[in-house]
Amino acid sequence: MKNPISIERVAMRFGLFTFAGLVGYFMAMKWVGLFEIHELRALNFFILLAGITKALQYYKKYCNIDFAYFQGLSLGILTTLIAVVPFAIFIFFYLEMDAVFMQHLIANEPFGRFFNPFILSFLVAFEGIFSGGLMSFGLMQYMRKSHMVAA
Repeated sequence: MKNPISIERVAMRFGLFTFAGLVGYFMAMKWVGLFEIHELRALNFFILLAGITKALQYYKKYCNIDFAYFQGLSLGILTTLIAVVPFAIFIFFYLEMDAVFMQHLIANEPFGRFFNPFILSFLVAFEGIFSGGLMSFGLMQYMRKSHMVAA
């Protein structure tokens, strides 16, 4: 009997939840008036970490096959891609529509004169994918099935 829980389905589920969390956090910061404090975006790391961790825990708990290292690593990376790429696209369109925020970023960031919505959304995607890959690698060091266990 084929296992109904696939890596792709779990990654899609938790990737979309993580994407919703990233957008919700960004919009909450906008509504509260804290979006100009760029250091608060570091909390995106913890939102992404929570999404990847929950995906790995869900897959490990409900999967009937062995939880292999590369399966978990690919699950974490796929969850990251599903969460971060749409978030970067969201950021692109948001910066296209909010010229005031875009001008604030240009004026207040060290390399702001080089910024445009495309560059910033690319940076968000690069940073998110890189950090998500590192998180997946780190989490799999903790969650993998040990090869040292006696049979």
